[in-house]
Amino acid sequence: MASPDQDVVSETPALDKDGVRLTVDDAIATVTLTNPAKRNAQSPALWRALAEAGRVLPGSVRVVVLRAEGRSFSAGLDRQAFTPEGFDGEPSFIDLARGTDAELDATIAGYQEGFTWWRRSDLVSIAAVRGHAIGAGFQLALACDLRVVADDVQFAMRETSLGLVPDLTGTHPLVGLVGYARALEICATGRFVHAEEAVQTGLANVAVPPDQLDGAVRDLASALLAAPRDAVIETKALLRGAQDRTYEDQRAAERAAQARRLRDLAGVGE
Repeated sequence: MASPDQDVVSETPALDKDGVRLTVDDAIATVTLTNPAKRNAQSPALWRALAEAGRVLPGSVRVVVLRAEGRSFSAGLDRQAFTPEGFDGEPSFIDLARGTDAELDATIAGYQEGFTWWRRSDLVSIAAVRGHAIGAGFQLALACDLRVVADDVQFAMRETSLGLVPDLTGTHPLVGLVGYARALEICATGRFVHAEEAVQTGLANVAVPPDQLDGAVRDLASALLAAPRDAVIETKALLRGAQDRTYEDQRAAERAAQARRLRDLAGVGE
């Protein structure tokens, strides 16, 4: 029997570039970080490839699994970014600092696009995380709806210790999952969050031994696919918006969503 890794690479990739591979198997898509020699360190080219993966997903996809080759999910931003020359063909940190406010904002917004599509209402995304998930790696895991982790996982947000801030969309989900005080402490200290704490605080849905990670993700994906797609979409939208609604507004949103579902099931929907 083929291993989970072999199953993934045996499919014809829909995208395979700059450390990112996308494969699609009917309703499940898998996005794999493919540079284990560098612990899947990230770069602007990788972020563009992640954004492209989101753009080319077929409409049949309901669940997207994010995984990584090797023993680390992602060690974060490639250290080459911190050199004076930066990456070939990319603006260095010095170049960015010398740009106008509008240019700097547009550049960072472009980087963020690789992190924003994972919570689309028509998808449920699952990050399968083992080993190090540091900085940009932590934020990429946070970009997903759900996280299944190996019990060797080590989350850390190291940007603040480098004189920077987390800017790849990770702050909003982190506060939503663990609360303001713990999020501040995690970011400001840069400490590691291990599997037990991740599960206890809601950062992870479940932790399993590393050799069971792929199987646990497959089981979760299968369970998500068992429910009707439109019901999952409506439920996800309800839950995602709950924090920004009052109690009464949430009640109204529930009623409106249920009315749409009842009419659809009765065959009288729009």
